[in-house]
Amino acid sequence: MKRTSLFFLVLFLGAGLVVFAGSLEGAKAVELRFAHFAADSHPGDLAAEMFAKAVQKRTGGKIKVTVYPANELGSPPEQLEQIKLGAIDMGLPTQGQLDKYSKRFGVVMLPFVYNDYAHAYRVLDGPFMGWAGPDIQKQGMVHLSNWEWGFRNITNNVRAINSPDDMKGLKMRVPPEIQLQATMEALGAVTTKIAFPELYMSLKQGVADGQDNPLSVIYHFKLYEVQKYLAITRHVYNSMVHVISKATWDKLPPKQQSIIREESKKAGDFMRKTLQKEDETLLQKLKGAGMVVTNPDVAKFRALMKPAWDRIAGYSGKENVEEFLKMVDSVR
Repeated sequence: MKRTSLFFLVLFLGAGLVVFAGSLEGAKAVELRFAHFAADSHPGDLAAEMFAKAVQKRTGGKIKVTVYPANELGSPPEQLEQIKLGAIDMGLPTQGQLDKYSKRFGVVMLPFVYNDYAHAYRVLDGPFMGWAGPDIQKQGMVHLSNWEWGFRNITNNVRAINSPDDMKGLKMRVPPEIQLQATMEALGAVTTKIAFPELYMSLKQGVADGQDNPLSVIYHFKLYEVQKYLAITRHVYNSMVHVISKATWDKLPPKQQSIIREESKKAGDFMRKTLQKEDETLLQKLKGAGMVVTNPDVAKFRALMKPAWDRIAGYSGKENVEEFLKMVDSVR
């Protein structure tokens, strides 16, 4: 073979090797970091792991999702800021955390606005998602689906709660969320802001008398060890919201985006069903752990909520509250 022909053959083969190497590079798995604040025994973490396994399987290993539970990558506000910046790929913030970026999410936690779980789902999965999703995308996050957290109930170490009067003067822990602060203060409680990772120790040391959370949180985070009284008030509903960094989202091909959306919805539905089923048994478990449980007339609590609604409207925007309440009534 002539030297010239050999030269062009080497060039051809070399170019082929370059192309082949490039295709191998594209076949490498993309690792997505998924951070959240639920305990590793909580249904939220089980759902996250379920999502991760399903995505890896359906993408043929091209996407690997690594889950970091229990605030391993920082507090909930820190996680969300990192998701916005693209340093963490996805997470499960609540609406109370997302409203720092979109005020439309702030109206979800209006006290005593939903009839039950099914009503809340019709609102959040329906008109709300199309209304708030584009707004949060402007802030660098894509709203994938709504998961669960639940209806909040009140615990404390001072006395049983049988009426709103029993709330007066109690020092109640609240997260940095105006909705919960306004709700507790409308009932006559004194509020103190404490981050979730410090909640257990703060209650144990008496920094706060009480707090509010869904039954699953009270049980899985063992708050029953440091709280005596539980009142079933179901005063505020909110959920984990599965979001992904828009910077990460925009790098994924449409087929992988579709898989992620579909598996996000499946995982969220699993979490909802699991937590609702758990609620049926957790009350007995909490009683067995020594908690004194009361079932006050919530109508008396609801009657005191106008100041809370007004404060939430001042924070989230009166027009946003009015628009949201139309959605609530349209699917009631």
